Amino acid sequence: MNEEIQACPIIANHIKVALVGQPNVGKSMLINSVSNAHLHVGNFSGVTVDKTEVLFDYKDYHFTVVDLPGTYAFTDYTIEERVTKDYLCAKDYDIIINVVDSTNLEKNLQLSAELFTISKKMVIALNMSDEADKEGIAVNAEYMSQLLNIPCIKVSAAQKTGIEELINKVVTVHEEPKLDPKLIFSEAVEEEVANIVSYLTKHKYEAANSYRNIAVNLLKENKKTYEKLHDNPIWTELQPILIEASKHIELHHDTDDIKEAFAEEYASFNRGIVAEVVTVKKQEKEEKTLTEKIDSILIHPLYGIPIFLFLMWGLFQLTFVLGAVPMDWIDAFFGWLGDAVGATITNDGIRSLIVDGLIAGVGAVILFIPNIIILFIGIALLESTGYMSRVAFLLDGFFHKFGLHGQSFIPLVTGFGCSIPAYMSARILKNDRDRLLTLFIISFMSCGARLPVYVLFAGAFFSESIAGNVLFAIYITGAMLGLIAAKVLKMTAFKGADEPFVMEMPKYRLPSVKLVWHTVLSKTLMYLKKAGTFIAGATVLIWFLSNYPHNSQLEKKYEVKIAQVQSQEEKNKLTNELASKNLEQSYLGRIGAFSEPVFRPLGLDWKMAVALETGLAAKEVVVSTLGVLYALGDNIDETTYSLKNAISKNISFASAVAFIVIIMIYLPCFAASIVFTREAGGIKYFFYLLAFTSITAYVLAFLAYHITLLLGY
Repeated sequence: MNEEIQACPIIANHIKVALVGQPNVGKSMLINSVSNAHLHVGNFSGVTVDKTEVLFDYKDYHFTVVDLPGTYAFTDYTIEERVTKDYLCAKDYDIIINVVDSTNLEKNLQLSAELFTISKKMVIALNMSDEADKEGIAVNAEYMSQLLNIPCIKVSAAQKTGIEELINKVVTVHEEPKLDPKLIFSEAVEEEVANIVSYLTKHKYEAANSYRNIAVNLLKENKKTYEKLHDNPIWTELQPILIEASKHIELHHDTDDIKEAFAEEYASFNRGIVAEVVTVKKQEKEEKTLTEKIDSILIHPLYGIPIFLFLMWGLFQLTFVLGAVPMDWIDAFFGWLGDAVGATITNDGIRSLIVDGLIAGVGAVILFIPNIIILFIGIALLESTGYMSRVAFLLDGFFHKFGLHGQSFIPLVTGFGCSIPAYMSARILKNDRDRLLTLFIISFMSCGARLPVYVLFAGAFFSESIAGNVLFAIYITGAMLGLIAAKVLKMTAFKGADEPFVMEMPKYRLPSVKLVWHTVLSKTLMYLKKAGTFIAGATVLIWFLSNYPHNSQLEKKYEVKIAQVQSQEEKNKLTNELASKNLEQSYLGRIGAFSEPVFRPLGLDWKMAVALETGLAAKEVVVSTLGVLYALGDNIDETTYSLKNAISKNISFASAVAFIVIIMIYLPCFAASIVFTREAGGIKYFFYLLAFTSITAYVLAFLAYHITLLLGY
């Protein structure tokens, strides 16, 4: 190093470096350790703060290093902090050397995370590496470089080690194209960043900085970014977007201060980095914090996963057991409503449309709102406490065995609620291959729309005492099948090395009632909106297809037969027989008959086939379709109104198993498919997903049906 760094008078290639770090990290000592360096000391323009410049030559390069005042964060609390912030945001320089203390990495990375949004080339100097070694702290610099997508070099200003490697890396980074750092925020922030980026892209906003960095700075209420956009015509539309985004982020952090929310975002990101790259040798340690004590149990490598599975099992038990009581009330209400409304309508066709179509179909969907609310509350509670992020960290190693990353857990578990936000949250995976693989597997995670189908069949074939266990088994089976599918795809369509990501590790906090209420309310209203609009329309269409065309000759023939018999039992039998034949000859019956040969090897009749086909529009429609189809052929009274009774009477257990397997795997609803296509990047991926899920669902349903028969069911 001494031989290579010299005081040469003129060298063409010039590199100007901004030396940044928190106070007392050894910045000045580090750069002064360069041999034959010349120091120039003056003042920054307009202030009395010292400006130290270090000049030296290395190989074919002339270096000017500006040693900026130490600052803990991008704030304006002191003159020194203001000077550093203004220089980094406004002055002309080539690259940042961010000096951090290796013995206190989590605290130092708070500033580093903010530097990532400046859109400048950067190298991190892990200073005091000698002291870290003495304290038994090992930092995996190579892995940290992969996680951040920024070179991290171990150095010691005191021992003068690693200096040459650092300067060489600065030269390399200077010569190569700029790489974007991997700064990943929570799902709520990433969603708002994506919205702003989409808006800027739509309006083709011209800027030197990346759209992502502009979005982050806008959300952080960066004054200079606001000033640049304020006079632009797009500001009129952008401002309300930012206001709503701030409210959303503040709600998720239970604060009314966006700066506080982002401070926690950075802290969570930094804890994730430290958790993955820092190991501390066992020695006399200070008493553990409450977070560390909880983590030692919940993310324990041995019993962390069983605890997670137990919590999920408990959630599904509550979903079924607690949801059963209001379900009975809703069921009885819609039965009463159908009778009351039907009694006021004299026209048979209109009465059938309203009672058998709208009320029976939409009622069959609304029936399951208690279950969905309980599931949403459970997931929201686990997310708002910070536990779900820990599970992602816990499952990282397990997921890697199947070709997924631990961060894939976030969109996958979101898929248990709804596939649409799950597809959108896959944006946190910045590697295209990993993101696409996760997108393909989300459909295996049973969304809330499939829950009504599971509850219906579990209640039809199992007692209430074990139905919750069956529900849990269905969800876990779907998730495991998804992992196996991920492994197959990773070995075939998505070959390649895994790319590391940082696991976000937020602090544990008590659940926010406001946040849980907002999450559950918004998702429940989304479900009700579908029930009252899209599903209601689909139900009316299904009613029409199942009632037309009328066979007047057949109806007259049965009217004569019914008039000739005396007992009510025989009349009911003939009435049901007529309804069944009318249904078979309807448009829906013809569609079912046409597709039935495909589904017959799975033990499914044409009614079940039609229900699956209408489920391509929305999974909730499966229940309403079955409600319309089976209600038409039954003698409906207070004891037989429940659709569960009709299902258990008309469908064998083996057929039900095959039906559930298809529901678990096949294509998500139409709305989710549109979002998938957009997030994946093209219509071709939709057809890939359609083929992949359809073939997988059919093969596994075939196996499930015949294995169940072999077992004697």
